[in-house]
Amino acid sequence: MTKHPIEVITSVERRRRWSREEKERLVAACFEPGAVISEVARAAGIHVSQLFRWRKELCRIEEPSMQVSSTLVPVIVSEAAPAALPVSSDPPTISHPRRKRSDVTIELGRGRRVRVDSDIDTEALGRILDCVLGRR
Repeated sequence: MTKHPIEVITSVERRRRWSREEKERLVAACFEPGAVISEVARAAGIHVSQLFRWRKELCRIEEPSMQVSSTLVPVIVSEAAPAALPVSSDPPTISHPRRKRSDVTIELGRGRRVRVDSDIDTEALGRILDCVLGRR
């Protein structure tokens, strides 16, 4: 039979208060090589979910505000005529045209990406981005 330490709270206050330094120390212990988060939490006498919450709060990357104005970049579209091919006397070989696939990756921040085909309907893309960004 193993004995577990018991904490007796004698004050009126029912919750323990953790300083930022204590939280940072415990979160840093989670990132040590070979560390097991449940063992770190058990040693501190807290639930694993509390440690995950502290880790999320302390490691949060500030996301730029959504009110940042978009910068427009000029685009130049030009038609380049293909060079004339020499006429050959051999009959042309039958080839099946292959569609080149061209993906566009849109970085949304916080590790979120949307990858779409370059010929996607712009209205459909707008609806998708509205949903992903929580505007709908």
